[in-house]
Amino acid sequence: MGRFQISTHGRLQDWIAVENGYFENEGLDYELDVRAQENADQDIEPAGQEDVKTGAYELYRVGGGGKKGMSCACHWAVNQAAGDQAGRMWGRCYAVLPSGIYVPPDSDIERPEDLAGVEVAVGYHSGSHFSTIQALEPYLVAQEIKLRFGGMPYDRVDALLAGTVPAAAIWSAPTYLVEQQGCRKILDTTFMAGFMFDFQTEADDVEKYFNALKRAQMELDLQPEPYKHHYLKEIPERFHAMIDVRRFGPGERIVFLPYTSDSYDRSQQWMRERSLFESGETPAAFESVVQL
Repeated sequence: MGRFQISTHGRLQDWIAVENGYFENEGLDYELDVRAQENADQDIEPAGQEDVKTGAYELYRVGGGGKKGMSCACHWAVNQAAGDQAGRMWGRCYAVLPSGIYVPPDSDIERPEDLAGVEVAVGYHSGSHFSTIQALEPYLVAQEIKLRFGGMPYDRVDALLAGTVPAAAIWSAPTYLVEQQGCRKILDTTFMAGFMFDFQTEADDVEKYFNALKRAQMELDLQPEPYKHHYLKEIPERFHAMIDVRRFGPGERIVFLPYTSDSYDRSQQWMRERSLFESGETPAAFESVVQL
């Protein structure tokens, strides 16, 4: 059995667990696969007009492409990937991510209704994609919601700061980053994320992992300030000089309540009603894809 591999998600809880020895206390032999370097290595071209049709769901489907071992993504993508037998969803908790649709400081857009027919940069089959649709539906009819698939999270940050997109969906720590640069949030799109582990990962190790994260969540709730410097390990270096992470909020929060069969079924129905996935196959039953 290999080491427990953690694909980090930009949150502080994993780093708090490392700093305080919570993983070791659980007897977990682990390693962290940090995503910031992946973002830093990309050849960013924020002015590009081509949609990028790769997102969280596709990374799960191809295997190993950034979603390794124990990972996290929006609950829609994890739900669908688990239903397609790409891994097992952990059903004993979920996360809630701060998220919003942001515009540049000098934008004329003031209200959600002003986004009618305006391209919003999102990540394909990812939390920004689904949450943007969900949040805009009370304001706009389907034909008025225009999405541009603008790559990975920090691709959209680059494009928003460069002014090459009129609006972008930004989540977690990058929301604090763009707010410090004067970008304005037009609509809150806070969403739920789920956890996935591959078939090579032992469920007993997953339980140890979340025992440690439960302690880390309590520590974060109690006193986040000593740990905010860890954001810099997840944020690409090109942004470091322009931000003060001491002013950031706590970011993603892990909720230790179950992701239920009702949540699974309702999410599947919501995605099918909007034809968000091309496959017409019926997903596997909740009991066969979610580890309770």
